[in-house]
Amino acid sequence: MGGVTDALAGLISGIVAFVVMIILAIVSFFFTVFVVDFGASLAGYPNNDFTVLSAALLIAAALLSGGLSPINYMSQPLETDEQRAAREARMREREERKEE
Repeated sequence: MGGVTDALAGLISGIVAFVVMIILAIVSFFFTVFVVDFGASLAGYPNNDFTVLSAALLIAAALLSGGLSPINYMSQPLETDEQRAAREARMREREERKEE
């Protein structure tokens, strides 16, 4: 039963990390667009739509490349072969103790 709970804990932590990354990405996206828009207005660009658009594209590309790391983490195995063998050995020992 420990293997199932470990797998679920790993899955849940990966999902939580992914959600947190998405929330931070959205917040930083809006913050960056606001700062670029305000900076372009201060620089004297009356129509700064393309400046904001270029900043939005740059930050979106940066966030997407950084936001994929939790997905990468979730695709990795949760345990190595040695860890799996040790866990299975402990489970066999427990079962042998129960039989005695």
